[in-house]
Amino acid sequence: MKAPPSSTTNDAHSDDVRRRELADFLRNRRAGIAPEDVGLPGGGRRRTPGLRREEVAQLAGVGTTWYTWLEQARDVRASRAVLEALADALSLTAAERRHLVLLGRGESAPPPPAVTEEVSAPVRRLIANLGLSPAYILGRRWDYLAWNDAMAALFGDPADVAPEHRNQLWLFFTDPARRALMPDWRRTARVLASRFRADYARHVGDPAFDRLVSDLHDASPEFRKWWTQHEVKGDTDGRKELLHPVEGRMLFEHAAFKHVEHGEQRLILYTPLPDEDTPAKMERLLSRA
Repeated sequence: MKAPPSSTTNDAHSDDVRRRELADFLRNRRAGIAPEDVGLPGGGRRRTPGLRREEVAQLAGVGTTWYTWLEQARDVRASRAVLEALADALSLTAAERRHLVLLGRGESAPPPPAVTEEVSAPVRRLIANLGLSPAYILGRRWDYLAWNDAMAALFGDPADVAPEHRNQLWLFFTDPARRALMPDWRRTARVLASRFRADYARHVGDPAFDRLVSDLHDASPEFRKWWTQHEVKGDTDGRKELLHPVEGRMLFEHAAFKHVEHGEQRLILYTPLPDEDTPAKMERLLSRA
């Protein structure tokens, strides 16, 4: 009988995955910056787009060889100050900067939780009593943990989906009905993938996350393309427009809230706006549910 992998083996695997993620992220960000964008002289022929490695090293004040090792996924350690300097050199956004530091600090991914994620009874009652406002709780991997009737009426009931696919990212990229709801699906899906990328950095090497990414890589050409681009964004609030197959155009305010005690659980809330008679449309959807 084959012995299970030791914790040392798992840690080594996680570190190896983290280094590859960091290397891919640096290469992608470097390729997206023109010399003129960071005050370097342009012109001349370049074999590849973006900055050269030595230019990034120069801007960050680090050695070219050391920076090259980072892009080659070598086992080198970077201080937070150096990573911040690289973030400045690559003109990273706040979300991208956090992602870089998280990948570059060399922290092993936390082990998968020993128990299934649970939503407390008060939180379940909270979302159940939100009336016409669709609401749901996402877990650390964006699995649906709890939802209200309004969410099921608008987006479809997650209970009708196999447990292994009861996941926001999976349904967004693979469910034709979910895609049809979004008038600008490609833009929204790309942003969603970039937000998940930020969360994924906290769980590099986690088998559950790796399995989801692998399944999406096989199932969705769009996800496969965007995932390799290493775009990273944080949560944002705002207006959401949906095109329901029965009720037509509907407008909502969208917001995300993190649980104080369970920081990786999110409450996602859609508040119907009076535009397009959205509250009345939600009432009709709920009456038919």
